[in-house]
Amino acid sequence: MALLLKIVSPEKKVFEGEVASVVVPGTAGRFEVLEHHAPIVSSLEQGEVAYTVGQETHSIAIHGGFILVKKNEVSLCVEL
Repeated sequence: MALLLKIVSPEKKVFEGEVASVVVPGTAGRFEVLEHHAPIVSSLEQGEVAYTVGQETHSIAIHGGFILVKKNEVSLCVEL
């Protein structure tokens, strides 16, 4: 099973689907979330969110937000 990633902004749902990994700009530095990551809630800084679907990596620029990781589900609430 892969990670289920949901990315939402106040304006719209940006992405929802299964991914292999997610890299986010945390306030203490960039970090990567893989399968079976420990539960975490963290704020995000301005930067780039990158996620891998199959062999393809996608990225979006954000101005900040929050990440919630729980039981292979990753939720991002971001400002684009």
